[in-house]
Amino acid sequence: MEITYVVIVFIVTYVLGAITKTFIDAIPNKYIPIQNVIIGITSGFICYLIGIETDLITSIVLCFMAAIGAGGTADLVKVGDEDWDVL
Repeated sequence: MEITYVVIVFIVTYVLGAITKTFIDAIPNKYIPIQNVIIGITSGFICYLIGIETDLITSIVLCFMAAIGAGGTADLVKVGDEDWDVL
């Protein structure tokens, strides 16, 4: 069950970050990582409270890492195309 909710948190965080970046001009892009941290920690508490994960710290850490990974993946996709032109 661990991998399922971690993947779901990853996808939800990625989509919410893309929505924020594309459609919400009031929030600068530099605040999207903070949004991802909030989503990760909140998701960890939710997964613990509904019983998906029995350990609170494990739940928070896994969801936090999934949320941060989503932001890193978005940055890799964006920057990756530009950096490889040098080679």
